[in-house]
Amino acid sequence: MWVPSLYFAQAIPYVVVMSLSVVMYKDMGVSNADIAFYTSLLYLPWVIKPLWSPVVDMFGTKRRWTVLLQLAVAAALVAVGLSLHLPNFFVASLAVMWLMAFSSATHDISADGFYMLGLRQQQQAAFVGVRSTFYRLATLAGQGPLVVLAGYLATQLGDVNQAWSIVFFVLAALFFAAFLWHGLVLPRPDSDHKVRGSSNPLRDFFVTFALFFRKRDIWLILGFILTFRLGEAQLLKLVAPFLKDPLVEGGLGLTTEQYGIAYGTIGIAFLTMGGLAGGYLISRLGLKRCLWLMVFAVHLPDLVFVYLSQAQPTSFAVVCASLAVEQFGYGFGFTAMMLYMIMVCEGEHKTAHYAICTGLMALGMMVPGMWSGDLQEYLGYKNFFIWACLSTIPAFIMAALVKIDPEFGKK
Repeated sequence: MWVPSLYFAQAIPYVVVMSLSVVMYKDMGVSNADIAFYTSLLYLPWVIKPLWSPVVDMFGTKRRWTVLLQLAVAAALVAVGLSLHLPNFFVASLAVMWLMAFSSATHDISADGFYMLGLRQQQQAAFVGVRSTFYRLATLAGQGPLVVLAGYLATQLGDVNQAWSIVFFVLAALFFAAFLWHGLVLPRPDSDHKVRGSSNPLRDFFVTFALFFRKRDIWLILGFILTFRLGEAQLLKLVAPFLKDPLVEGGLGLTTEQYGIAYGTIGIAFLTMGGLAGGYLISRLGLKRCLWLMVFAVHLPDLVFVYLSQAQPTSFAVVCASLAVEQFGYGFGFTAMMLYMIMVCEGEHKTAHYAICTGLMALGMMVPGMWSGDLQEYLGYKNFFIWACLSTIPAFIMAALVKIDPEFGKK
């Protein structure tokens, strides 16, 4: 009852900040370099969320944090919609998204902690595919129907800013409904209580961090998490600009509505199917036996963008099929990273330690993403996508070195 809706809600603000904002700012005429830099900078709350993750452990329950933060995100979505009517909409909307990103990052801490407290270990592994699927369905909603709606409203109203404001009000209503729903249906597990520490909370705070960085093979853990998405981190911020830029500028010339159908609907649907398939395979064979297959599945389909940028096909069907292949591979392979982080965080302070893992993963996305816009403008789309593919090599190296329990992930 609660796992699907919780992870659907967890994805909405992340999709808004990381993906929907890219399409919106492109529609509003912001440059690729500014889009990539400033929307990548919005990753920062997810990078530094480990700094306050022990607070979620020490004060209140994960359930309470989760529900109240959903209300805060709903309010932020309303504020973004209102900010788009201001003359300095870019600065104003970024400021509100910054606050929403902090609320969302804290919500991630509490929701992921609640997931690990509310389910037994075998259930956690079995439900990885489910949580991934509904996270991706939220991504589909955010990048598919809502983008199509924005394109349709912009055409009908003749006002891009008004069209996107309406989209954000729709999102706010959806998130407020999630707040009401989870207030009713989230269980109250006995294990959901604040961590009983000593009389010195500050010491407890630093001890939590120290315990994580004392884990066995910590350098391999850090290397694997930081490099797993190195190529995608650069590619992701330029997908929307590439698909929407005209042919003469090296893009594919899709309209906003076509983008919503091709990448936001068909692409995300195949990404969702890939996530389900990945979760099922791991539950049957275990993470260790699936790792190499999944690393290849994540990275080799990036070559699709090399093809698209070189050939610039005008057939919408070819574009959709290419994106479907790339997204299925990514959804299938990324399941390995999700379960790997759960494996790393087993034990005491699992909520805070999982937040550290996701913060490190966000760091691996933020820094390369910040320079990707300038790099693309310098190299052009053709050479940029070749570079993005070469950037996946460190992930293969770390996959050969990382150590995994042979039985972890099996039912």
